[in-house]
Amino acid sequence: MRSFLAERLVRLTSGAAAVTAAGLLTAGLTAPAFAAGQEQSDQLWIHEAYEQTLPLGTDGGRPQSRTLGVGLYHDNENFTVTDGRLTVDVSGLAGVAEVTWPDNCTPSGTSAVCDIPVVPAIGNIEDQVVLTVRAADGAQASAQGRITYEATATGGPNGTLTAPHESFDTTLTVGSGPDLAIAPIAPVEDGQPGDERTIPLKVTNNGNESAHGITVKLYASYGLTDLTRYDACTYTTTDGTDYAPSNKAVCTFDQVLAPGDSFELPEPLTLRLAPQAMNERLDIDVEPGDGAQDLDSGNDYTVLQISAENTADFSVTGDAVSGAAGETATAELTFQNNGPAWFGNLGSGDPVAEVRLVVPQGTTVTGVPSGCEPHTLTGGYYPKQTGAPRYDCDLRYWVLSDTRRTYAFSVRVDTVVPGATGAVSIHPSYGEFGQYPYTFDPDLTNNTASLTVN
Repeated sequence: MRSFLAERLVRLTSGAAAVTAAGLLTAGLTAPAFAAGQEQSDQLWIHEAYEQTLPLGTDGGRPQSRTLGVGLYHDNENFTVTDGRLTVDVSGLAGVAEVTWPDNCTPSGTSAVCDIPVVPAIGNIEDQVVLTVRAADGAQASAQGRITYEATATGGPNGTLTAPHESFDTTLTVGSGPDLAIAPIAPVEDGQPGDERTIPLKVTNNGNESAHGITVKLYASYGLTDLTRYDACTYTTTDGTDYAPSNKAVCTFDQVLAPGDSFELPEPLTLRLAPQAMNERLDIDVEPGDGAQDLDSGNDYTVLQISAENTADFSVTGDAVSGAAGETATAELTFQNNGPAWFGNLGSGDPVAEVRLVVPQGTTVTGVPSGCEPHTLTGGYYPKQTGAPRYDCDLRYWVLSDTRRTYAFSVRVDTVVPGATGAVSIHPSYGEFGQYPYTFDPDLTNNTASLTVN
């Protein structure tokens, strides 16, 4: 079974799901950090859908319409950028698709200029222009056309910003087939360990052909248990050896879903928040049966965030070693999650934490455990594996409620310095200690310790 991260990447890099990928990736972006001298630079960008499939009409009828979101954004939030002008050229859609312009666009021939009064910075990307598109009358399946975009805006260090020329476009493809779409599901934000929750799952066929059967896949993270049992499903559980432990259900239903029809499970889908639940997710994936290709894979996959009010007490312990000058001792540093909750970065796959050692005075690290990287004291590059003044040791992207990980360093005493002390601490895999605190950790006092020598 794939991890949640691996499954997500596979889904998002196939076909039209690239549009969804762009939304997921940009949703977490923040204003960029600028090096010295770069704080006065800025760049205008166009946020566009990479591709879209347009269904033909059902039984020779008028083709369905789709919406296509486009927007502008810029890099540097230190500047105010206004008067965005997005030029949309649809000349490449002749005989393939037709476009209906929104009110903020002024068409002229096969193009239009769309006004965007305020252009947001990178952390606030949105669709400011929504085009309505449909397959052209008489268009044939597999026909393709392209929309291209150019843009300018007022602002930035020089007063005018221009998006890179000939760099942004959307490919539209006419298709025929089923298009399964999962209805939006509100996240669970107020859960408690032990709660049972009902998940309203509804799937509609927005395509122009029937789906002959439907496959539903459910991936429940470790803190979610007791999924409803259906006769049409096969259930498996991973043990957490290679990926975070989880529960998976693969369900195959024979129901024929005609265009416009909706599907719901035989009985409501329920699940329970386990005692270790905290930041959970339920991944839902639907596919048409009989080997049919879904027209738009971007709307047949969703991730439901399920949060439970819980805590996970991360702690680190140091060590005390001794030795005469020239002798080598083993120092064991230990990370432990004291629970009660588990924790995983299931979306990003980033390490849950890193254990940091600042090497004590008068000593040299001669043996480095697996997963630990050498650094300068300030976190910069250090050229050799041994002898560094600081080491950062990454944990996996998840820890269970009883996870314990020990890092054994070989430390040579070069000079006997009575009471020499090195710092041991836990950090997020980004930023510095205290900059991004673990808000779920009820006791931050045990996130630091010492390695003492002699």
